[in-house]
Amino acid sequence: MSDSQGQGATALLELRKISKTFPGVKALQDVRLSARAGHVHALMGENGAGKSTLMKVLSGAYMPDPGAEILIDGQIVHIDGPLAAKNLGVSVIYQELSLAPNLTVAENIYMGRPLRKGSLVDRGAMSSACEATLQRLGADFGPSTRVAELSIAQRQLVEIARAVHFDCRILVMDEPTTPLSTHETGRLFALIKRLRSEGLAILYISHRMDEIDELADEVTVLRDGTYVGTLERADLSRDKLVKMMVGRDLSGFYRKEHHGLHTGAKALSVRHLGDGKRVRDCSFELHSGEVLGLAGLVGAGRTELARLIFGADPRTAGEVSLNGAGEVLKISKPIDAIRCGILYLTEDRKGQGLFLDLSVKDNINVMVCPRDASAGGVMDAKRATQRARDAISQLSIRVPSARVNVGSLSGGNQQKVLLARLLELAPRVLILDEPTRGVDIGAKSEIYRLIDELARRGVAVLVISSELAEVVGICDRVIVMREGHLVGEVGGGSGLAITQENIVALATGAVPAHTPTLH
Repeated sequence: MSDSQGQGATALLELRKISKTFPGVKALQDVRLSARAGHVHALMGENGAGKSTLMKVLSGAYMPDPGAEILIDGQIVHIDGPLAAKNLGVSVIYQELSLAPNLTVAENIYMGRPLRKGSLVDRGAMSSACEATLQRLGADFGPSTRVAELSIAQRQLVEIARAVHFDCRILVMDEPTTPLSTHETGRLFALIKRLRSEGLAILYISHRMDEIDELADEVTVLRDGTYVGTLERADLSRDKLVKMMVGRDLSGFYRKEHHGLHTGAKALSVRHLGDGKRVRDCSFELHSGEVLGLAGLVGAGRTELARLIFGADPRTAGEVSLNGAGEVLKISKPIDAIRCGILYLTEDRKGQGLFLDLSVKDNINVMVCPRDASAGGVMDAKRATQRARDAISQLSIRVPSARVNVGSLSGGNQQKVLLARLLELAPRVLILDEPTRGVDIGAKSEIYRLIDELARRGVAVLVISSELAEVVGICDRVIVMREGHLVGEVGGGSGLAITQENIVALATGAVPAHTPTLH
């Protein structure tokens, strides 16, 4: 580990004594970072460690506390807003892309500083001027294409084009691969390496160890808003990074202390379920106290199957029953499933799960309001407050107060708030759709601990995940989908071990499909 970060006078960018205080919260405390031209400098840390806050200080979105220093080419600069940052060659590409879909690529690139011909915007000149930039980046679309017609990966490329077109020297990328396929990620990595070779300093925020291995020349780690240290590439190891990020040993990262199939009776039976579109003739069983994985490639139909079980989408065929009793459940909408004890954690916590403008307390209590209300419909505010406090303690939700809006929390803490809400309903069957997406390694460990504890209590848990290491680590059995069908099973009585290789072979069709075992 290098305290000086090994960069000294060669640093293009230096951040010194960066602190940032919000009311009641010290988000950053004396953080430092140096980045060199022609290098990819990764920034890691748990959700809430201060990574995004630090980058917002660099981008001019936040003003740091007095005493902070930002140096570019060894000279102290004053960044008092996003325009000042851009004029100094600093560009930030956030997870939520800041493009106008109704405008063309060229209009987005020149947004805020258009070329003019007299008093009119010269769209032709803008298209011609950015053509070379798009070609340089290998874009397969032109400057006159409307952004609404582009894929997420193509829109991301427009953001990068906007940065490099105006002589960006320091490019910040915040979790850029989250929405991308494997193929798109590979293309992005190739582009990042090309920009690095052209002399850009790239600050790369990611939770994914594979990406760090692939790209990083050095890695700086933050924890609880403070600087922990920087590792040069020669010193990088996953064990070191994990210990720096969480401050504790995670040798028991994946938890599996429950007994899986050995004690549980049937909890959920799904027979010949289909929607006439993306899901066809799917059958499987889930046991009390079991963690069952549902794996498959993107687009295989996993989320669609979960939504059919939960009643979020209409089904055209099949049936769902509980407890092996054979009684078919009449589930036509989510409230029907909830009344049966079947709960679903959506993969889209912001769009479909949380009320971002409401407090942590309100989000945790929203589904138990009728249970708490008196005969006159008056809420028991004291009970709701205590419930929120208990959930914050039990799930280790990092928040200064239950009154804080949930939209201000990190991804991992938002996910735990959503889980806390569902657990208040005491589920019999819990469907978790990408439960650790966008969640840091420490929060992942806590979510795995919670899943294991639920299984030990006898809850039947269905986990949908695109992270194969996660599926292998926490599941007792895994069923695999391909093109809307359940094509096989690993673990349990299948005769196939739960390995990433076996899951991929089934998901890609490298081995013949076989019907999952119905225990």
